[in-house]
Amino acid sequence: MGGAVGFDTLAAMAVLTAREANPTIRLLMALPCTDQDSRWRESDKTTYRYLLNNADEIIYVSEQPYFRGCMVQRNIYLVERSSILIAYLTHGRSGTGQTVIFAHEKGLTVINLAKSHKRG
Repeated sequence: MGGAVGFDTLAAMAVLTAREANPTIRLLMALPCTDQDSRWRESDKTTYRYLLNNADEIIYVSEQPYFRGCMVQRNIYLVERSSILIAYLTHGRSGTGQTVIFAHEKGLTVINLAKSHKRG
């Protein structure tokens, strides 16, 4: 998990729920920088800290505070260590879109949950 607000948070919470039923499931957080949450709302920071406290492993792709390009480095890190990508991509002009492109280039199976979700 990349630890971002939104789909990453939802997915991480789902992993923690699944781990209750199957303790062999692990939550690994690959974070782009040391202060990813510095500009987030307090409620998002609280959830983020909860996830970090319950993660089985936390990897900081960069041991520095936020810098231009750290999110791209994190996305590449995730793709290079994955065999499948599950995403919620509604438009390509985003970090998620970039990650999906990286995954396709690496030949990963990409599952886009947004394609199966009907908007109403």
